[in-house]
Amino acid sequence: MAVATAVLITLTAAGCSKNGSGSSSSSSSGGSTAAAAPVALAGSVTFNQANLAKLDAALKSALAGKDLSKVDIAMVVNVAADYWKAGQVGFLKGCSDLGIDKSKCTYFAPPNGKLTEQNSELETLRSQGVTGYSISAIDPTSAAGTIHTDVQKGISVLAIDSPLPGTDAASLYLGTPNYDAGFQAGTAMKQVLGGKGKVAILVGSLTASNATQRIAGFEAALKGTQITVAQKVNDNLSASTATSDAETILANNPDVNGLYGVYSYDGPALAQAVTSAGKTSSVHIVSDDSDAQTLKFIQSGVISGTVVQMPYQQGYTGAYILAAEKVLGKDKTMSIIKPYLAKDGSTLSSGVGLVTKSDLSAYQSLESQLGIS
Repeated sequence: MAVATAVLITLTAAGCSKNGSGSSSSSSSGGSTAAAAPVALAGSVTFNQANLAKLDAALKSALAGKDLSKVDIAMVVNVAADYWKAGQVGFLKGCSDLGIDKSKCTYFAPPNGKLTEQNSELETLRSQGVTGYSISAIDPTSAAGTIHTDVQKGISVLAIDSPLPGTDAASLYLGTPNYDAGFQAGTAMKQVLGGKGKVAILVGSLTASNATQRIAGFEAALKGTQITVAQKVNDNLSASTATSDAETILANNPDVNGLYGVYSYDGPALAQAVTSAGKTSSVHIVSDDSDAQTLKFIQSGVISGTVVQMPYQQGYTGAYILAAEKVLGKDKTMSIIKPYLAKDGSTLSSGVGLVTKSDLSAYQSLESQLGIS
């Protein structure tokens, strides 16, 4: 996979550093340090393509000359959102590059983000003889039993987007280091608020690992400032609910001057609420992910910045891993993957970046190169 090096920018120090304590607790409003003046954000289009390209090449080399005719894999995500279209493109491209027929590569996004929809699809895949699937589980706890049963039957299960601790798929996670992503969002919020204010967090789940880790990182970045987290609201994977919740928060809390939207649809939902309230100049939004509407609100300045990951790579490299586990076996596949893992020994990072108005064109150029429309 060719990626132009011009858009592979080194991660800014603000995005990777953490405070000494590493605490995930909410920040205190105490302290006498004066708040700094708000500053314009400078983002970074930074991912892990170079590292993952080496891994993809190593896996493809190991698969060269092997029979892939029995590989039947799937990518199962948590909601039908624009964010996941890049993952679908990457997954199907990975299958194509490996020579796997697209009829053996199933992509599924629950239309309404419902657990019953995701579970039903897993049952269908199982009945059709799937050999492995990657999954962004809607409810990791309820998925544990299903994953255990599938792994016992020899089906490979790969956690993407959100880790699956406590399950048989806990040993490998392909996605963004979510604490780091949250920390970068908190750092951005700290900058745009000048270190002082009150924020609300809106998210599609208060229990999913990706959500809890991002919120922990966000709160850790705010420690030592005069920014407090006023509310954390679960919008249950509904953009309309997120908008309604944000409107209520703004109406009842006139001192809230920051909103953090954790899931992909939250950014546009919060932007609509702030626009309707006539508070685009006084309420700053930091979001996650690169929904098309989010990028439009970045361009207009309603959203200050959005922390982005690389779902394309979760799909592309995910296809390689699932194919390798079927053909080479899990132990051989993991031995190839091991040198590319993060220090925790289980995270295969797809990278994290921050898109602001100043580097929006660079990010869109990268998307275009990858075939993401």
